[in-house]
Amino acid sequence: MTGFATLPNTLWGLIAHRAALTPDSTMLIDEQHRSVTFAAVLQRAQRVAAGLHELGMRPGDTVSWQLPSRIDTVVLSLALARLGVTQNPIIPVYRSREVAAMVRQCDSAWLVTVEEFRGFDHGAMARDIAAVQGIRALVLSGELPAGDPDRLGPPPESDTAVRWIYTTSGTTSAPKGVCHSDGSLIAGGLGVADALAVSHDDVSTIFFPFAHIGGPDMLIAGLAVGMPIIMSEVFEPAAAMTLLHTYGATVSGGGPSFYTMYLEQQIRSGPEPVAPTLRFLAGGGAPMLPRVYHDVVAGMGIPVLHGYGMTECPMITQGRPGDTAEQLTSTAGRPVLGCEVAVRSESGRPLGPETEGQVWVRGAMLFHHYLVDGDIVVPHDEDGWFYTGDVGYLRPDGHVVLVGREKDLIIRKGESISPMEIEDVLGQHPAVQDVAVIGLPDVIRGERICAVLELAPGAAAPTVAGLREHCLAAGLAPFKSPEQVEIVDLMPRTPTMKIRKHQLRNRFATDPPAVTATPQKTGAGS
Repeated sequence: MTGFATLPNTLWGLIAHRAALTPDSTMLIDEQHRSVTFAAVLQRAQRVAAGLHELGMRPGDTVSWQLPSRIDTVVLSLALARLGVTQNPIIPVYRSREVAAMVRQCDSAWLVTVEEFRGFDHGAMARDIAAVQGIRALVLSGELPAGDPDRLGPPPESDTAVRWIYTTSGTTSAPKGVCHSDGSLIAGGLGVADALAVSHDDVSTIFFPFAHIGGPDMLIAGLAVGMPIIMSEVFEPAAAMTLLHTYGATVSGGGPSFYTMYLEQQIRSGPEPVAPTLRFLAGGGAPMLPRVYHDVVAGMGIPVLHGYGMTECPMITQGRPGDTAEQLTSTAGRPVLGCEVAVRSESGRPLGPETEGQVWVRGAMLFHHYLVDGDIVVPHDEDGWFYTGDVGYLRPDGHVVLVGREKDLIIRKGESISPMEIEDVLGQHPAVQDVAVIGLPDVIRGERICAVLELAPGAAAPTVAGLREHCLAAGLAPFKSPEQVEIVDLMPRTPTMKIRKHQLRNRFATDPPAVTATPQKTGAGS
């Protein structure tokens, strides 16, 4: 891919550059069949930036926003980029426990949301959080604020200042702030565009939450090459297929759950392709079982280009259009443009091909630092390398194979979930004496959440539904509720009394589940 070196290195500069090149080309389309051009988005974002400034937002403020995947959300985010504030995107499915923790972690001055989305009163939650934390809530209903762009100061010029704080689960129950600049997000988006070899002739999609770090990845890829993007605030498979067909989408996906639902729609529709213009499905966020690839190829006649990334480094490796079926099913792809991958021993010694070890990454798309309780924590080594927490090896063909994780995290539908956070909540259930939350392989979710319980004396085993109600009552997001429950007499433990979670994973990954929940619908807010 050529020409990337000449692109602006701020998000506002990038949208202004694209609007000057192809002003009348379509930038965004939504499920209501509304469309906007690059020039129209630029002009509207300028007016919205002025309106936000008139409300009191200033460069240097941190603005948390929890919004659906809508055209207005992209416009608002670009307006915030024009102002030079720091953005903290929050996925709509999060509830009061998580949102309050994120706003507090980021020391936000503002919380922006909508009155209601998918039956939940986000406005009331935002006002409550704002009142407790002494910040301002902006609850949107109808049009975005607008003002006179001539009253704005110059746009930000730095591509290295922290402009984005994504909050992610770590091995503790509290979220960590993952701090990115425009430059690091742009590097990730260009990695996507280069690896997938997209152009202005392609049409892509954002059917997952735009607040996920994958949202700017795909937006930036579209701005870089002039590619239109279809958005949907809720992923309904049948409606999504209609959008793909209507607008000639060539690139879609998001992760294993999306791949399987696309395939299900194809099977239900019969032999005629439901989306005949699709060249491939692409995504990441969770492990993909090889059978998913083969099933999609057999049922839809197109490959799946799966990749590997994380909030700290949104694009690490990616399957590519020219890769073989063996490479696409057995590896996580090759490092994307500008990203380096190294495998080391626990002592830090570089390891050669085919030797398992710790996966380290370096590149312009790597985050700057963590924000933890107001402190800046830089986990990179002296040469700028970051340990991902994953275990894998490099192949002679340059592809990366992941074999496991050292970090105690669950990756469900692309979201990193802290088991400890769920354990803290489940430990308060009267029937639970001890609990271990683990992730088990799942063809749809990547991993499903399994709660392994020791029961209190005389207590009846709680149901999945009962534990879900308990988690929701504690303010936990619905997608963090256990989807499987297993009862044990005693937890397997180390001599220091730590629970041997790997033994529980090995046992229940192969045993039929005792109690499971119906898979939750995937959507742009779930």
